[in-house]
Amino acid sequence: MGYPAEYRYTKDHEWIAVEGNRARIGITDHAQSELGDIVFVELPSVGSAVQAGGILATVESVKAVGDVLVPFDGTVLEVNDGLESAPETINQAPHDAGWIVVLEIADPAVVDGLLDAAGYESFLAEG
Repeated sequence: MGYPAEYRYTKDHEWIAVEGNRARIGITDHAQSELGDIVFVELPSVGSAVQAGGILATVESVKAVGDVLVPFDGTVLEVNDGLESAPETINQAPHDAGWIVVLEIADPAVVDGLLDAAGYESFLAEG
């Protein structure tokens, strides 16, 4: 699977689709592949303030539990409630319907420091 060129990425395997001061966030195809079949997602509360480096959500699979980290300071505007009843959506469409949250970005300039698709693919190739 290719990585959408319009998204930004973290070395912790989150993708970020930015629209103005809003960022839709999920885990990359690589991350979901490493986790295996996802069976549960713990989502944050709408309205909660989050800080860079903190835990945004927890994704549990049949073989591991992984934390989705906050890429930058912000406020949770939306959560993907559909993941509560269908967490496997992350496996099926990690870069689309499998999004996890939408954050309001405290400082939109921080997005410039994230990896672009080519940078993320190079990071993966380095192992």
